[in-house]
Amino acid sequence: MKLLNAMTAVCSIALLGVALTPAARADDYNDKTVITFSGPVEIPGVHLKGWGVLPAGTYVFKLVDSQSDRHIVQIFSADEKTVYATILAIPNYRLKATGKTVVTFRERPAGEPEALRAWFYPGKNWGDEFVYPKARAMEIAKTTNTPVLFAVIELPTEVAEPVKADSMLLKNLKQARIKAFQPTGEQVEMAAVVTSPPPAELPVMPVADNLPAQLPATASMVPLIGLVGLISLFAALSLRRVAIRVR
Repeated sequence: MKLLNAMTAVCSIALLGVALTPAARADDYNDKTVITFSGPVEIPGVHLKGWGVLPAGTYVFKLVDSQSDRHIVQIFSADEKTVYATILAIPNYRLKATGKTVVTFRERPAGEPEALRAWFYPGKNWGDEFVYPKARAMEIAKTTNTPVLFAVIELPTEVAEPVKADSMLLKNLKQARIKAFQPTGEQVEMAAVVTSPPPAELPVMPVADNLPAQLPATASMVPLIGLVGLISLFAALSLRRVAIRVR
């Protein structure tokens, strides 16, 4: 009876623990972020026809594919029923993460919409530096005097239907070689523009000062066994002699 009561108590505690465990956020795996723009914003990537510039309003950003060297980001309508754009992005590193969403832009001449540059999810050092079509990247680099990433292969910028997860276009985005235009028009490798994370330092194990540089090889047990055998034999003979004298 006591065992049954104990088992019941354990099960009750386990169920209580499950009930009090906070539910995981459904958007943690895809960095879902709701962003409201107060003015028009130019976006890169493959977008629906007529949506190269997003009007002021609320949009949803999601990370739909994450590889070590590149990400695929999609921009949805506020109700998430329409995909306006599918954008290739390169993971970019910032030294200090913040608790808020950070979206950066490239300054444009007066009267022109700001161009989307990067998106950082709250609490993460890794962000997404967006890749522009080649011709547009060169124009933006010259007018903003900043390097701009571009895809070496020519990709369509407008489509009639949203890009699907199994489409050939998405596969091309994942495999496209990425470079960057400098403000001078020079093409440079992506690594010259994107900030890489600092190298991880390996832990150093403490070493005692008095330890020898190399430990001596362990001696064999055979001599010790032989010595024990000789001592035992000598002890046996001594006891025999004592026994004979006693008689």
